[in-house]
Amino acid sequence: MRVDLFLKRSRIIKQRDAAKKACDRGMVTISGRSAKPGHQVAARDIVVVAWPDRRLEFEVLNVPEGNVSKDRAQSMYHVLSDERLIDNVSGFEAR
Repeated sequence: MRVDLFLKRSRIIKQRDAAKKACDRGMVTISGRSAKPGHQVAARDIVVVAWPDRRLEFEVLNVPEGNVSKDRAQSMYHVLSDERLIDNVSGFEAR
């Protein structure tokens, strides 16, 4: 499955277009390498999504075919780390 579609179906990023833009801007890496929207993800891949204020690292557990229910979406991945980097409101680091 394409990484942009995986990010949307897993509900890590809510819209596929936003997932594509994140990939195009270099915000998504797979196993340490920058990922284009069409890059294929597989079970056991380590994916990092780095927003300006947050960094999410997760392991892909499974790549289902077709649509995924909201309840099943989180079973697609395991979060390794989820860091808030900057508090957008104040500009100070999060505690």
